[in-house]
Amino acid sequence: MRRFLPILGLLLCFAGCAKQSAEQGSIPAGNKYATGFQITPTDTGIIVEVFQPYQRVCIKEPMRRLGTMSTVQVGFLYAIDALDCLVAVCNPELIYTPISGDEIDLGDSMKPSAERALQANLDALLAVNYGQYDNLEAARLEKLSIFTIYINEWQEASPLARAEWIRVLGALTGKLHEADSVFTEIETRYNALVVDSLQPIAIMSGNNFRGTWYVPSGKNYLAYLFKDAGAQYPFYDDMRETSIPLTIEETLRYFGNADVWVGASGNSLEELTQLDEKHAWFKAYKTGRVYNWRKQQKDGGANNFWERGVVHPEEMLEDVIHILNNAPDSLLHFASHLQ
Repeated sequence: MRRFLPILGLLLCFAGCAKQSAEQGSIPAGNKYATGFQITPTDTGIIVEVFQPYQRVCIKEPMRRLGTMSTVQVGFLYAIDALDCLVAVCNPELIYTPISGDEIDLGDSMKPSAERALQANLDALLAVNYGQYDNLEAARLEKLSIFTIYINEWQEASPLARAEWIRVLGALTGKLHEADSVFTEIETRYNALVVDSLQPIAIMSGNNFRGTWYVPSGKNYLAYLFKDAGAQYPFYDDMRETSIPLTIEETLRYFGNADVWVGASGNSLEELTQLDEKHAWFKAYKTGRVYNWRKQQKDGGANNFWERGVVHPEEMLEDVIHILNNAPDSLLHFASHLQ
C-alpha cells in the first residue's frame, strides 16, 4: 500500500497534514541555506515540498525502497546510514560509494527503464530536474505509477545550500534527526574554515572547449568555495545563472597571470596541452600549479567528487585552501595535482 498520494507537479498530502507554504527564492523556515525545498513536521507526518517543479508529499512512514537517477543521492544516503533503502540505481558503473551490488540496474539516468523500476517496487524514484526533457520523463514514469521525487541540490548556489538537501533524504527515510545532526557538523566545520578576507592569490577555473572558455559565475558553488577560501577571482559579482563564456583573449586577460588553476580537465600537464595547446599559455600551467577534481576517481569514471564532495563541502573548501597555500598533495581530499 502506498504511503502517499502523488499527482504530477503537485503532491497532495493525506488528510490531517496541515498545509504550509514557502515562497521560492527565499530561505524556507527550517532551512539555513537551501531555497529549493521545505520540510514541515506535523502531528501526522512530515510534509516535504520541492519547489522546482512544485511537489508536495506527506510522509507518514519512512520510505524503504528507493531508486536514484543521480550518484549524488547515493552520497546523501551513505552519510545518514540509509544505503539499505537503495534498491535500484542508474549507471551503477558511475557510483563511487560502495553499495551492495544487489541493486536493480535502471539503465541510463537520462531514460531509466520503467520496466525495471516497476520490478523494483519502489516507494519513490529520486529524480533530477535539469530541464523540460526531465519533466516529460517524469510524466512518463508517473503514468506507469512510478512515483518520482525531485532532488535538485544542483540548483542551489552555495556549497552549504547543496549539502542541506541531506535533510530531504533524511525526511524520506525516517532519519531527519540524523540528517540534521550530520548537516550541523558539516556547517560548523565549513564555517570554521572560511577565510574572512581575500588573499593576494588569484585563482582560475574551467577549460577551453571548442574555442570558448566557460568559467563559474559568482552564483556558482565553485565561486563560493573560492571566495570562502580567500582567493582572488574576477567574477564574484556576476550573478548570472549559467557559466560565463569567454573567448581565449578574454580568458587570458582575466586569468593569464592567475596563480593557481583548479578544475582542469586533464590528468596531466601533457594531456592538458594535448587537449588544447593554448592551456600552456597560462602562468598557473607554466609554474605547475594546476589541479583537477579526480583524486578519488575510478578508472570507469566513478568520482567521489560528485558524491561525498557534494555532501561534505567543508572538505572541498579545505582542498581549495590547501591549494592556495601550496600544501602537500597528501592533504587533499578530492583535488589532484597535475604533473
